[in-house]
Amino acid sequence: MNLIDISLEILSNTFLVLGLIFVFLGMLGLVRLPDVYNRLHTTTKIGTLGAFGVMMSILLKVGFSPIGVKAITVGLFLLLTSPIAAHMIGRAAYRHGVCLCKESVIDEYEKACALNNKE
Repeated sequence: MNLIDISLEILSNTFLVLGLIFVFLGMLGLVRLPDVYNRLHTTTKIGTLGAFGVMMSILLKVGFSPIGVKAITVGLFLLLTSPIAAHMIGRAAYRHGVCLCKESVIDEYEKACALNNKE
C-alpha cells in the first residue's frame, strides 16, 4: 500500500465513524426530545449528515465504480429531499393541531398561518 491508499483508507474510515456518530445522535434525539417538531428536526438534520457520511465513506472506499456512483447519488438525493420532506411533515403536523412542547418559547408559524387564513 502506498501513501495515497493509506490516506484514502483513513479518510474513508473517518467519514464512516462520523456518519455513524451522527446517526447515533439522531436516534438518541428521537428518543429524548419532547415533541414532534424537535424530533423531526433532529432526525432530519443529523440523519441526513449521518447517511451522507456513510455514503462518502463508501465512495472513498470503492472509488468511482458503479457502487461508488450509486452511493454518492443516494447521498445527494438525501441531502436534497430530506429537508423538504421534513418541512412538509412539520407543516402538516402543525396544521392538524399537533401542539408544541411546553418549553417552546415562540411560535412564528402561527403568524404566517393567520395571514394566510385571512386572504
